[in-house]
Amino acid sequence: MFVSERMSTDLITTSPDLSIAEARKLMTDNGIRHLPVVDEKGLLVGIVTDRDMRDAMPSTLLKKEDYEITLEKIMDFPVKEIMTKEPLTIYAYFTLQDTLLVMQKKKVGALPVIDEQGYLKGILSTRDLLSAFVNIMGIDEPGSLLCILTKEKPGQMKKIIDVITEENISLGSVLVARFWDGEKRAVFPYLHTNNVINVKKKLQEIGFELIDPMKWYLDQLPGKK
Repeated sequence: MFVSERMSTDLITTSPDLSIAEARKLMTDNGIRHLPVVDEKGLLVGIVTDRDMRDAMPSTLLKKEDYEITLEKIMDFPVKEIMTKEPLTIYAYFTLQDTLLVMQKKKVGALPVIDEQGYLKGILSTRDLLSAFVNIMGIDEPGSLLCILTKEKPGQMKKIIDVITEENISLGSVLVARFWDGEKRAVFPYLHTNNVINVKKKLQEIGFELIDPMKWYLDQLPGKK
């Protein structure tokens, strides 16, 4: 899936010369945490985040009268004074997987989407990504998540899928943990049913070990190894 399919295009933007007070009101009124800054042509020149806003505020250690005077002065400054210039950007043809990795590596909560000329076309946030992956994985429908331990050898996944298919159960998604223990892997099929007794029984009968998904997760936490 590509960024163009999930990015937000109904954008709230600001000019570089808008006051910090007005920009903060824009963000508060529209419930957004990232405000793209564009010039008169629509070219992206920066971005203001809620963190930028917080960092610009005066210290609460100041005396009340000094705090209020300083705050009033700061609010009159243009957003170009606090915006992140030349922000990290992505293109509409990037995949969601690529974008997720970029966000994780750079520790950002949203990325402006631009075209080859630098014009703002959209913005993709972690909220958009979460919604996309919920849809992709099919977990927006009621169901059950299994955790199946398998040996690291060919044919194991086919056996699991065959059992699910034989029970005429719709499969929402399948995730495989990169690492488990030694020569094992943890497979997580999400089934669109709450009646998984027969599936579990058949999987165990052909040699698979099933554990509670939450137990698997807790075993992976730091200090559990």
